[in-house]
Amino acid sequence: MSDTVKIVIGNRLGKGQAVAEGVRKAGLEPVLIAGPGADMKVGDVMAAEGAVLGLSFCGSGGAGAVTAKAKYGHSIEFGMRTAEAGVTAIRQGKRVLGFGFLDTEELGFKIAQALQAELDREAGGA
Repeated sequence: MSDTVKIVIGNRLGKGQAVAEGVRKAGLEPVLIAGPGADMKVGDVMAAEGAVLGLSFCGSGGAGAVTAKAKYGHSIEFGMRTAEAGVTAIRQGKRVLGFGFLDTEELGFKIAQALQAELDREAGGA
């Protein structure tokens, strides 16, 4: 198993490049799903890539996250509209986060930092 921490990004409109850049700047590896409808593939790509976290972006912020939960049993939070809401969800142990359309580098960076801190905390407590 690789030591690389991967975050899958799926955007209904085929975007997500800014979020991916924020993840990269925080030192984690983004896996950006290409093309429209990518949010619905988040769970599948997480499984294929061995990713720790999935980010789903659509109008409601829920479709891809709910699909990942139904198919793979991931803990989810959705309907979020801010990076801070995502950070809180990660601290609560959620592993697929659903946002409205929010393709910002800041979101990717803050989410990646929070995930790494949570993984470090979990490793220290083991």
